[in-house]
Amino acid sequence: MTASKKTLCVIALLSINFSNFAKADLARRIDVIISQASQKQVQFGINIVKADTGKTIYSHNVKEAMVPASNMKIIVTAAALKYLGPNYAYKTRVGLCGNSLAVIGSGDPLLGDKVTDSKRRQEAGWIFEDITAKLLRNRQKTIKDIIVDSTIFDDERVHPNWPKKELNRWYACEVSGLNFNDNCIAISAKTIEDKTFITIEPETSYTEIVNKVAAIQKGKSAVGAYRNQKPNKIIVKGKCKQQVGPFDVAIERPAAFFGYLLAENLNKAGIKTDGRLLETSVGQDCDFKEIAEYTTPIADCLARCNKNSLQLAAEALLKTMAARATPDTKNGSWAKGRALIRQYLLELGIEEEEFYIDDGSGLSRQNKLSANAITTVLLDVYKGRNWQLYKNSLAIGGIDGTIAKYFKEDKYKGKVFGKTGYIDNVKSFSGICSTAKGDYVFSVLANMANNGTRAAINDVAKAIIDSE
Repeated sequence: MTASKKTLCVIALLSINFSNFAKADLARRIDVIISQASQKQVQFGINIVKADTGKTIYSHNVKEAMVPASNMKIIVTAAALKYLGPNYAYKTRVGLCGNSLAVIGSGDPLLGDKVTDSKRRQEAGWIFEDITAKLLRNRQKTIKDIIVDSTIFDDERVHPNWPKKELNRWYACEVSGLNFNDNCIAISAKTIEDKTFITIEPETSYTEIVNKVAAIQKGKSAVGAYRNQKPNKIIVKGKCKQQVGPFDVAIERPAAFFGYLLAENLNKAGIKTDGRLLETSVGQDCDFKEIAEYTTPIADCLARCNKNSLQLAAEALLKTMAARATPDTKNGSWAKGRALIRQYLLELGIEEEEFYIDDGSGLSRQNKLSANAITTVLLDVYKGRNWQLYKNSLAIGGIDGTIAKYFKEDKYKGKVFGKTGYIDNVKSFSGICSTAKGDYVFSVLANMANNGTRAAINDVAKAIIDSE
């Protein structure tokens, strides 16, 4: 053997040894992390894979089906790209049926969403101003009925396995074929002298607010909103020293909420509405004359879903997939959406014992995923044509989304892309770490989690970067 060949062999051998050493060092470090956390009964499922080769770098309980919390959104957003495509856009249509005004919902979860409006530099309520302006230009001074059509989705707006006591929270809002303002109102309490006043945004008489907040001079403020058996009657209780809020509270019947706000805004502008508010399908007997169309690209929905963990975006994507898979593209349901996602996972070779799909957002504790299922889905997207679009939807460590406050050190900042998850006793984090030697896909699921589990999960991601 020549000297040059011997040199090459030595270099190759050293490269293999260093690679094995780095892998062993990473495994030891993660073992220590989870061992310390597991002393407090935390159960982990972990998988780390080299993205370009698909080679497993580290695994622990890799095929154990566990409650994933919001890591369900990784599966739903990947499936949405598969079934809807990267160019899909929600289109909400507004038009006239004779002298009635009709709004045909597309299931768009971001219509009137504050974050999206701010990104587009649109003021709150812009859509009502735009519809009003178009009607006035059309010299429409009177509207008979206002028809809101949300039939692209079925009428099961609340998932049966969501916590009943949390249905007034923003993250458990109803899911409708016509959504607005994340299907919430924002409530604020302010004490002036010895009286507390309640304000809501948007200002509307659609909801009935009962003020039971006590003004206090000392102590801490604490204000909450509670539902009543009467729909959209909200009782605000607690105590307020100076100011509390705004905090979001979910409303009921979102399509009617949009229609009611539209009527109020039309009346303010001098357009009289003297008919009814109808929640129904725009039928074939309507000679629909479109006056406006409002679009939201799927990329915006993916980002609100993954970066900010907007539950409504995940559920809307799931039901949209379901609707698009039916002949009349209507009545998108959780059941049909679950079936499509199950089909997708099975096509990827994931064993049925490794998952159970219940909702799209991860709020249901019936959901189950293995770390292997999540990394398999991420690798599928990574190797496909839509990876950059998908990667852009993930939160970026130290920069934005739900991990903006983590990974701020220069060594990690901007190198961790992922989706967090949290419900009681569950924490999760999955995504991709970009290093000088390539990308690593990872998933860390923790059940029976505690206050220190998030730090342990983040330490696993840091260890991946440190190993390089």
